[in-house]
Amino acid sequence: MKNKTAVIIGNGMVGNRFCEKIKLKLPDINVIVFSEEPVRAYDRVHLTDYFKIPSMEDLFLTENEWYTQNNIQLHLNDPVVAVDRSNKKVRSLTGITCNYDYLIFATGSAAFVPPIKGTEKEGVFLYRTIEDLDLIKTYAKRAKRGAVIGGGLLGLEAAKALVDLGMEETTVIEFAPRLMPRQIDDTASTVLQHKLNELGLTCLLQKSTNELVGNERLTGISFQDGSYLDSDILIISAGIRPRDELAKKIGLATGDRGGILVNAQMQTSDGSIYAIGECALFNDMIYGLVAPGYEMAEVAASHIAEEGKMFKGFDMSTKLKLMGVDVASFGDPFISEPYARTIVLEDRNKGIYKRLNISTDGTRLLGGILVGEATAYNMLLQTVNNNLPLPEHPEQLLFGEQTTGKKTATGLVALPDEALICSCEGITKAQICDAVATKNCENAESVKSCTRAGSGCGGCVPMVKDLIAHTMKLQGKYIRTTICEHFDFSRQELFDLIKIHGLRSYDQVLDQLGKGDGCEVCKPLVSSLLASCWNEMILRRGNDVAQDSNDRYLANIQRGGTYSVVPRIPGGEILPEKLIVIGEVAKKYGLYTKITGGQRIDLFGAHLNDLPAIWEELIAAGFESGHAYGKALRTVKSCVGSTWCRFGLHDSVSFAIRIEERYRGLRAPHKIKSAVSGCIRECAEAQSKDFGIIATEKGWNLYVCGNGGSKPQHALLLASDIDEETCIRYIDRFLMFYIHTADPLTRTATWLNKMDGGIDYLKNVIVNDSLGMAENWEQEMQGLVDAYQCEWKVAVNDPDIRKRFVHFVNAPDEKDSNIRFDELRGQKKAADWNTPSLI
Repeated sequence: MKNKTAVIIGNGMVGNRFCEKIKLKLPDINVIVFSEEPVRAYDRVHLTDYFKIPSMEDLFLTENEWYTQNNIQLHLNDPVVAVDRSNKKVRSLTGITCNYDYLIFATGSAAFVPPIKGTEKEGVFLYRTIEDLDLIKTYAKRAKRGAVIGGGLLGLEAAKALVDLGMEETTVIEFAPRLMPRQIDDTASTVLQHKLNELGLTCLLQKSTNELVGNERLTGISFQDGSYLDSDILIISAGIRPRDELAKKIGLATGDRGGILVNAQMQTSDGSIYAIGECALFNDMIYGLVAPGYEMAEVAASHIAEEGKMFKGFDMSTKLKLMGVDVASFGDPFISEPYARTIVLEDRNKGIYKRLNISTDGTRLLGGILVGEATAYNMLLQTVNNNLPLPEHPEQLLFGEQTTGKKTATGLVALPDEALICSCEGITKAQICDAVATKNCENAESVKSCTRAGSGCGGCVPMVKDLIAHTMKLQGKYIRTTICEHFDFSRQELFDLIKIHGLRSYDQVLDQLGKGDGCEVCKPLVSSLLASCWNEMILRRGNDVAQDSNDRYLANIQRGGTYSVVPRIPGGEILPEKLIVIGEVAKKYGLYTKITGGQRIDLFGAHLNDLPAIWEELIAAGFESGHAYGKALRTVKSCVGSTWCRFGLHDSVSFAIRIEERYRGLRAPHKIKSAVSGCIRECAEAQSKDFGIIATEKGWNLYVCGNGGSKPQHALLLASDIDEETCIRYIDRFLMFYIHTADPLTRTATWLNKMDGGIDYLKNVIVNDSLGMAENWEQEMQGLVDAYQCEWKVAVNDPDIRKRFVHFVNAPDEKDSNIRFDELRGQKKAADWNTPSLI
């Protein structure tokens, strides 16, 4: 009997997935693919990475030999132009003809181009294919100001591409009143817009483009409200239209607004012809994500193989990182009263917005939105999709930290085996757990190889890792956590290897110990490890681009786009002359001043250009960087102790100064705070610090692993009645043990809570030297102390570092005109986002 033939029109991600699925189900079927593009199927989800990867090979979905090995004929750069439905025959652009038993339209979508005058000008591009990106990449070399029409998912990705290509100014133009109008609400859009503004991206909302200006080449954009924007390059990303022109030509049924009509088996109005992906219209819906396209490919292949699977619609929840900002929506993100109750968390200081929509009886989660922090996304999505009951206090779900640890494990246990973890590949909880339990898959990469979970968009990988750890723990196995897909090591292992090999830069670490190009997870983590190992200036050796945003500018980026200046004031003691200098600097540069709970004076509202000049004046007066921007020692608070207080037992101020000057600049997995109290009345609040010291009649008590903030925890007694030298030795050992072994971004309190044996084990290691590491740790710490140098002093004296601190490369003295201020009690503050500036 002659083998059947399936002809596929299109070789995108969905068409390629159909090839895989049909060959798994029917290995002997003949498969012929016609592709309009000149290259084989590639990962369009991560298209923006094309500007950063060294080779196109990293984007291809399969090896070139895969088609031959699977007996698939692939015709590139040769689209189908005619279909004879009566004789079941197709003809390609180059004249190739072939018969089919099954014809699959996987033609995808095309970019929608609004009817704007001037779209034919040089410098105007679409953002859909590798060819588009090649053109943009070449043209961007002679452009300085870029713009994107469209503030949806793809538009913001395109804006990120322009930023990566070095545009001095990038503007997003959106016709709707908010960004990502299909995924997030107005408040979430405001938070996202503010975060993007901080990163140098300007967003123009409710803007209708009138004309693209220029002779033959684009020079600007005029709007219908009469305003104008200079622009050298423009990307149009205003939506998509299904590629259904061939389907219409051959008489297949299509929707009024486009799209090939399909049933639950993905069949068109012709039972021998199927449509999948963004060209298919199911129940009046065009699905613009890859996961539903993959499901359609599975359904079509299943029907051809007579397995009977049906397409039932698809959840459009999505999570992604735009310009380094987490954005997610799940379930029904917009449902509100009277059909639901809404719980909202809005933190404008940190740029975080979270919305949960719960049922009116408070028992079920219906949907939500996350911007700025989305660690709980996967569990929240599973809660919606599996109709899981909510906890007694559902508002706790808004706090990311509280959805980890025990609560996350409980959530994983509650998930049914059929819970869909990887929607791109249709992989369930049971399949992942089985791969771990029976096939010895003990990391995300091995689970991906075995089940394909996480090989699509990658959004499910955090939950996959949680399931791996949960299953291994049930089996009594040791859990080894790697930092990301680019390093097969835990943080502790990587720390040791950096020391052993003497590696000094991120590129060296990646080249010798990692793979790929790195990511936003491993870059700041490795940079922190390098600082912890060597205590070198963090912006040297090419490490500057791998730092967290705040570390890159040696200052915290504040709301409104300005920066903070925080000089170190050891122990809270300061001379009048220095107070006067701070006042003069604040007045000269128009800075808001605030005395903090950590006995520092913070200066807010500094323009990026002014930072070197401000610090030059402060350093001349004897100040040093306070490291308020780093995962480092922040402050050592003190009471006045025996110097002035009649209850004081010892000189707490002098000891606090000694402690702060010893550990200043020390980089760690998270920020560190300390305090010294001169008696048991505890005015310095030492027991709420990462390490705190309290005077006794016989010496000092040393407390460790306290934590203030959102989850307060008292420190625990490590040693009592010890002298200053012993106290410092114990602190050396404690801090080095913490730096060596803590997970990334883990405070000392959490580190101790996870430690087997708790405080008793910690005492044994630090005080009794049970690991035999005390001398090594003390020597390591002394090496870091000896290597210390004020980062800002280096920065202002190094011309190459100093020139980084400008808003605009081509106008280094020009300040950002978008920064606005209001007045507050005689000082300025960042302007409220939704109101005009008063100053």
